[in-house]
Amino acid sequence: MVWERPEPPERPMPAPLSRERIVQAAIQLADADGLDGVSLRKVAAVLNVGPMRLYGYIATKEELLDLMVDAVHAEIQPAGDSWREVLRSLAETTRQAAHRHEWLADLLGGRPQLGPNTLASGEAVLAAMGGVDLDTVVPAVAAVNAYVIGAVRREITERRAERVSGMDQEQWQATFGPYLQRTFDTGRFPALASFVHDGPHLDADQTFRTGLDFLLDGIEARVSS
Repeated sequence: MVWERPEPPERPMPAPLSRERIVQAAIQLADADGLDGVSLRKVAAVLNVGPMRLYGYIATKEELLDLMVDAVHAEIQPAGDSWREVLRSLAETTRQAAHRHEWLADLLGGRPQLGPNTLASGEAVLAAMGGVDLDTVVPAVAAVNAYVIGAVRREITERRAERVSGMDQEQWQATFGPYLQRTFDTGRFPALASFVHDGPHLDADQTFRTGLDFLLDGIEARVSS
């Protein structure tokens, strides 16, 4: 595992190198241009070193991505006085980290991340749920993670769509609203028409927190039963 592999001896200036410096340079590139903007060659250019020098620290791009995800998990520190507060904190801090680093949404949800920061986050969550039986803990934590990943990906997709189209949500609604109204006027979609006209219009924060409350309420009911 890359976290267990020692780094090469440190070289003197003018171009000192470390795994941390490599990862931070990669995050800088990804924050600016997404994951397509990250390559070992581009990272080497940012650090003013030859690309081959990076291979003493990182064997593959996949290792680099794992290290980037774990570095961002240092920003995800679930905290609280109860398991509900800790699960809420996990959800909120993951979402905040993904808003700062949009590329994170593309890497969440695959195989478990095994870096030290990620493991520390998981330890905090499981410790907070220490009084709950494992048959409940495992699906409860999985449900919260699945909710957060889905919600975050939807939000990031909307951000990207705004940049590509040049239209924010209000402009998009103004553009396509007349078409929807004509469609609803046919009477074929009464439930959808009622939803659009009469349903609550929540912003992204309200939508996320309301959905999270629904989920946590369900978990609490299960824990209390």
